[in-house]
Amino acid sequence: MDLTPIIGFVAGCGTTFAALPDLIAMLKRRSSVNPRMAGIMGTFQILWVVYGRSIGSGNLVIWNAIAVCTNLLTVGAYVYVRRRSNALRSRLGVQPAGSHGAEAEVAVISDTRPGTPG
Repeated sequence: MDLTPIIGFVAGCGTTFAALPDLIAMLKRRSSVNPRMAGIMGTFQILWVVYGRSIGSGNLVIWNAIAVCTNLLTVGAYVYVRRRSNALRSRLGVQPAGSHGAEAEVAVISDTRPGTPG
């Protein structure tokens, strides 16, 4: 029995879903992270998809296509959280995000939700 496809499947699954916990945590705490890494990874994962197609490797194509989608979701979540934070800041008369860092962004969002003191 050739274990190569099984090893490829397990490796692809592990590396593809390694970024998912960060994305979920980012959405739960409504904070943003710098999307640069997700953008870089997504770019190179597209190249892995092209390479996988050229050599006929289903594992490379499928897992990297899923990883590209995960990275796109990460960048999309960043844009969503950033816009929401900036809109909230403008309503409160606070400086736009980017001048205080992610910690201030989290504080502004979490302190102004309904039902929280402050």
